[in-house]
Amino acid sequence: MELVKSAELLAKTKHAGQFRKDGTTYSKHLEDVVNRLKSLGVVDEEILCAGWLHDIIEDTDINFDDLYEQFGNRIAVIVSSLTKDKTLPRKKRENAYRIQLKETSFDAKLIKLCDISANLSDLKNYDASKTKKLREVKQKKYYLNIIKKDLINTNYPKIVTLIETINQILKRYGQRSVSFQMNS
Repeated sequence: MELVKSAELLAKTKHAGQFRKDGTTYSKHLEDVVNRLKSLGVVDEEILCAGWLHDIIEDTDINFDDLYEQFGNRIAVIVSSLTKDKTLPRKKRENAYRIQLKETSFDAKLIKLCDISANLSDLKNYDASKTKKLREVKQKKYYLNIIKKDLINTNYPKIVTLIETINQILKRYGQRSVSFQMNS
């Protein structure tokens, strides 16, 4: 658990003073993602570390090499695979990110699922127009549709509950549910 504490400390330090669109601290969002991972039954320390660090390359001065040095290859690769390339123009960035999400590891997709869930849950406190909120919802749903097939038939049956919660939020915004079937 020392590794997880190091990741939490680095994330909280580097994201200090950053606020989310809903007005909460960035640390609160990261904690929400990690708590969702734990509620799914994730005990793998490297996945929990990557949960704490999933936005650190995108939103701070930390880079892949920094993470590699401090946390090793697996964590650095997971975090990198969840990071949008901000050097690309918006449309190219989104297209590259779509491909990246599709091809990333199961571990990264698990973190992305928890990130999507946390982001959608926070929308109710987001002071923005309905149109802007709907755009956010559609984007998160799009990401979920990219990763969902790889989340089926896993050792984490509580994923279904998380998807059901996401679908309730989607319905509130007039969106269709994301179909997700786990086969026993």
